[in-house]
Amino acid sequence: MPQPNMQQLLKQAQEMMAQQQQAMEELHAQRFDASAGGGVVKVVVTGDSQLESLTIDPDAVDPEDVEMLQDLVLAATNEALRQAKDAEAKLAEGAAGGAGFDPMEMLGGLGGLGGLGAGPGGPGGMPGGAPGMNRAARRAQKKKR
Repeated sequence: MPQPNMQQLLKQAQEMMAQQQQAMEELHAQRFDASAGGGVVKVVVTGDSQLESLTIDPDAVDPEDVEMLQDLVLAATNEALRQAKDAEAKLAEGAAGGAGFDPMEMLGGLGGLGGLGAGPGGPGGMPGGAPGMNRAARRAQKKKR
């Protein structure tokens, strides 16, 4: 059985990671808006889930019914955040090619080859049980936590 070209696999993983990073930056630049109560409350959030603006029609402000206004703000905010989360999920699915491919997992799978992603004490591990993961694999591990 022929051995895969590790340099080419690593290059592919790096290219995919760069594409995914660019797509995430584009997602974070996007704006998602939602409204509630027939448009009396409008919310805009960014792709990185930051509330950018909140607009409340003065007619919606009723001192006798503050709870309704609070509910409208929550509903609009949650809808805009859901839209941003859905866009991020579609981005992740697209980056994986629909097959669940994760470039960081691919790098981790190279564990026995020079310590790229090997765990402590495993093939390629550093003396003394220190992790043999490369910098990118350690960053991905931190993000998963």
